[in-house]
Amino acid sequence: MPDKIDLSRLPRHIAIIMDGNGRWAKKHFLPRVEGHRQGVKTVDRIVTLCTEMKIEALTLYSFSEENWNRPLPEVNALMKILDQYLNRELERMMHENIRFNTIGHIDELPTAIQDLVRYAENKTRENTGLVLTLALSYGGRQEILDAVRTIARQVRDGEISLDEIDFPLLSRSLTTHDLPEPDLLIRTSGELRISNFLLYQIAYTELHYTHVLWPDFKEDDLLSAVIDFQKRERRFGLTQEQIVKA
Repeated sequence: MPDKIDLSRLPRHIAIIMDGNGRWAKKHFLPRVEGHRQGVKTVDRIVTLCTEMKIEALTLYSFSEENWNRPLPEVNALMKILDQYLNRELERMMHENIRFNTIGHIDELPTAIQDLVRYAENKTRENTGLVLTLALSYGGRQEILDAVRTIARQVRDGEISLDEIDFPLLSRSLTTHDLPEPDLLIRTSGELRISNFLLYQIAYTELHYTHVLWPDFKEDDLLSAVIDFQKRERRFGLTQEQIVKA
């Protein structure tokens, strides 16, 4: 399969909605938390492959704003898994030149997790390889609303005028301002939804859906998604003739 990939046309930024942990656990007659633990092992595999492929950015939808509505024992288990992951993987991130990043309302996480997240971000800040972003307590609508409020305050305080509000300004006001827009969005488990993820950023992103549950998602599944991506003609509103001329 790697022979089918054009290394000159890899996506710069891959975003993934990691879905199916609970269904995987149910399928294997295990508690839901075991599905989440297996899902972390998949994260390890995919991060390794993206690093080897020299993908610029990988963003994982790890915990949405809506996930706070799940049963408290499951939420607590997810926070514990996140704590364990960051403590275990920080040394690896440093060794593999990975920059750790987060988006979302991090201040809504438990204080100990907030401290650990900020420590990992600061520790890896100078790394120049893969940017690994976890979306934590994240919602796309909320992110856009936060950006609008930021811009509104700037107008109120006289820092900018109404005429200066444009798409580049809005993009710079989002939490993803230092990342390229996603080229490829993958969702596992067969669901055909965006689920409030990167709503502004994926305007021209190629979407790839797979029925594979996230804990079963292997390296070949990611490579298949990249091959599918490379078969697409990305026109960004132009005609095919215009692209050929360019």
